[in-house]
Amino acid sequence: MTRREADARFEDGAEGALRLRAESEEDLTVISALIQDAVVLVSQIAWTPRRRRFSLLVQRFRWEDAPAAERQRRPFERVQSVLTIAGALRVRASGLDPRNRDGVIALLSLTFQPAGDGAGALRLTLAGDGEIDAEVECLDVTLQDVSRPYVAPSGKAPGHLD
Repeated sequence: MTRREADARFEDGAEGALRLRAESEEDLTVISALIQDAVVLVSQIAWTPRRRRFSLLVQRFRWEDAPAAERQRRPFERVQSVLTIAGALRVRASGLDPRNRDGVIALLSLTFQPAGDGAGALRLTLAGDGEIDAEVECLDVTLQDVSRPYVAPSGKAPGHLD
């Protein structure tokens, strides 16, 4: 089988900028995995109630490139991405001080709790027991890379305790 006839592989998209949209819980699991360990300055979080839009400029770890970086013995990368939640009716946060504009938070996961008729609550779980909850009229989340990848400051992959 020639390369042209082979199925696409996950690694084939590793160099391209991501632009993903989640409209189902299954879609959301992909975005959640890609934003795991993203870091965010509090000043880079914006909620626009009139537009019903909640956005974060995140520095996400490039999980999709990590296997290739490890194989090639090169530093791991991060990329700036915008995570946008459309249809946000209300946003509440705990475990972070929105007045501390220089504060840094780390995202661990993004989950959806349906409430009926497509509405529900999106929860961004933060390191250190914090969370951001967005009440939404429907599940409509986008993740879009907006910069070229750069070497992660530590050059290492994030670690987790099992």
